[in-house]
Amino acid sequence: MTGSSNKPIGAGESARLIDQFLEMMSAERGASRNTLEAYRRDLKEYLSFLSDTGSIARTASTQAVRAFLAALSNRQLAKTSAARKLSAIKQFHRFLLAEGLAKDNPTSIIEGPKLGRPLPKIMSIEEVDRLIVTAQKAIKASGERKFRAARLYCIIEVLYATGMRVSEILSLRVEAAKSKEQFLLIKGKGGRERLVPLNEAARDALKSFLSLREDANGGSDEGYLFSSYGGAGHLTRQRLGQELKALAVSAGLSPSKVSPHVLRHAFASHLLAGGADLRAVQQMLGHADISTTQIYTHVLSERLRKIVETHHPLGKR
Repeated sequence: MTGSSNKPIGAGESARLIDQFLEMMSAERGASRNTLEAYRRDLKEYLSFLSDTGSIARTASTQAVRAFLAALSNRQLAKTSAARKLSAIKQFHRFLLAEGLAKDNPTSIIEGPKLGRPLPKIMSIEEVDRLIVTAQKAIKASGERKFRAARLYCIIEVLYATGMRVSEILSLRVEAAKSKEQFLLIKGKGGRERLVPLNEAARDALKSFLSLREDANGGSDEGYLFSSYGGAGHLTRQRLGQELKALAVSAGLSPSKVSPHVLRHAFASHLLAGGADLRAVQQMLGHADISTTQIYTHVLSERLRKIVETHHPLGKR
């Protein structure tokens, strides 16, 4: 006997899944170090509980999740702490399902305590402009550095012009980008297709990057637009997140404020601030439910409230 029977069920796999999830949260969502550490603690506790009860993350049932929440309740954990742990667990299982690492999401019908929805991180128009200008200046480099700079600039312009998800832009094919139309046809979540607009800056950035790409790849029209030699075949969201944060530092911005997801938020909030119709923004973002889009109206309301409190004479009383 080797004693391996005493090893926690799926311990090695659990650690790998947590690492993959945290990489996504860092690169795509711009989660801070403290947030990532909290998620790691919460998920280690949750997956340890699953292991003790003979289960693993990939096949965990709704009953198993409820049992863990009941155990938290028995410890008389504060509602805010329990809600944070449940949020981490729900995001973790959504990640597993989206990545094809699990067949279903056992948390989809589980509701947490109503604590109010946190507002998304938003960049101001001035901050986005600073990021774009810094990205443009970086293209003056030569060789491989010029190619990478043009690629990053192109991604930023397209993300800000369309509000695409990071997975959607990284999976763009060359033929889609070569279209002379002012729209891109995107296949989003659930296989739903939608049209997203391209402004002049985004079209010019695409044209310039396509020219550099053709020079580098011998004029190939096949494959991913932002191709890579890695297993995915295209630039990974982790690598994109790293490049964006490095650019943020160069632009004098906090790297925690800049990520592909934050640029998606900026697209939506800036459109609504400019008077765009909520339904139109919902369609461009690919939200199935308009309540998801309405969170940006709360962002605007909160920003207006702070402006009044800061600058209006009555707000200082």
